Amino acid sequence: MSTMQSGEGVPDDRPKIEFRTAATADAPALVALVNSSYRGDSSRQGWTTEADFLDGQRVDADTMTELLGRTNSLVLVGESEGEIVTCCELQRSINGAYFGMFSVRPDLQGAGLGRAVLAEAERTAALEWGCRLMRMKVLKQRPELIAWYERRGYTSTGKTEPFPYGDDAFGLPRRDDLVFVELTRELPAGP
Repeated sequence: MSTMQSGEGVPDDRPKIEFRTAATADAPALVALVNSSYRGDSSRQGWTTEADFLDGQRVDADTMTELLGRTNSLVLVGESEGEIVTCCELQRSINGAYFGMFSVRPDLQGAGLGRAVLAEAERTAALEWGCRLMRMKVLKQRPELIAWYERRGYTSTGKTEPFPYGDDAFGLPRRDDLVFVELTRELPAGP
C-alpha cells in the first residue's frame, strides 16, 4: 500500500489517498463507483461522463468479481477516510501494462485524484511488474479526455478499435460512430 497526496497545485484541503489492491469484498463498492463515474445523472457531476454516448451499466457485479480474480491483473483502489473514491484496472502482458476502468468519484473530480491514480498505476506497472509501456483505449469522441492523457505524456499510436456494438456488457450505445483510439506512454525503468 502507498499513500499519496493528490493533485499538485491543488489547495491543501485536497483528499489524502491511500492505495491498495482491491479484494473480492470490494466488488459492490467498485461497481457503484465505476457506474456512477461513467453513466447516468450522477456521472454528470464530473467531467468524465459517458452518459451522452452510452446508457446502461459500465460494469456489473459478475464482471467485477471476475476481474478481481484474474491472474496478471489487479484493480487498484484509492481510499480517502476509509471510503473507496477512485480505482483503475491494470493488466500485465508481454507488451507492457494496460490501464482501464479509470474512475474517480464524480464529486471529487478536478481535485487531482486522477493524476494521483495514474501516477500510482504507472509506478505499480513500472516498479512492481517491470513494464516499460502503459497502454489504454479511449473513446475517440472524448477529445478532452485524450488531451488530459496527452498532457501526461501519452501519445496516440494511430490504432483504432471499433466499439463492441451488440455486447451489452460495454453499455448501450446512444450513437453509431463510437470508436476507441489507443494511447501509450513509455514508463521509466525500475530500480
